[in-house]
Amino acid sequence: MDKKLTPKHVDCVIPAAGLSSRMGSWKLMLPYQQHTILDASIENALSFCSRVILVVGYRGLELVEKYKDNKRVTLVRNESYAQGMFSSIQQGVKHVESDYFFITHGDMPCIPLYIFQQLWSARGSCTVFPGSAIRPGHPVLIPHRLKNRVIHADIKSSMKAILFSEQVKYLELDVEEIYLDVDTPQAYKYLCEVSH
Repeated sequence: MDKKLTPKHVDCVIPAAGLSSRMGSWKLMLPYQQHTILDASIENALSFCSRVILVVGYRGLELVEKYKDNKRVTLVRNESYAQGMFSSIQQGVKHVESDYFFITHGDMPCIPLYIFQQLWSARGSCTVFPGSAIRPGHPVLIPHRLKNRVIHADIKSSMKAILFSEQVKYLELDVEEIYLDVDTPQAYKYLCEVSH
């Protein structure tokens, strides 16, 4: 099989540095199935990607302690996490080594393997989203050539602004999991209900 088609070397950046202010408690370590929301998000990414670049900030020492022995998780500390998610994405993208890379969120624990597979199959010169122009969804697959633009952008920039400044591709997948992020107590309650 052609090595290009077997994703032996694909990075996935997961920003996990935020305060969970909308949740009211630290959402990443909330119980989900047999482990936590962040555990599931990382496992899902590693089902396809060779490595997760996990960006920590708020309660970062706890996450470092939890994942330090996982050889497929590279831990990156974002000292500027209070500046917002883009600052975490910037820190994570600095460590990307693969020709393409995914970005997904630590609070999206339901993304199945085939979503990563379909995004990978659609890769090319532009960024690929699983959803539509109205609701792009996650994960997103980004070509390596955008790495420097992200790293050198102003810390107050938005990732979407950078990605949408160029042509993007949408897979138009009608799948709830690409939108299911656990941002609020209501979202967590729904997650627990649908996972039983």
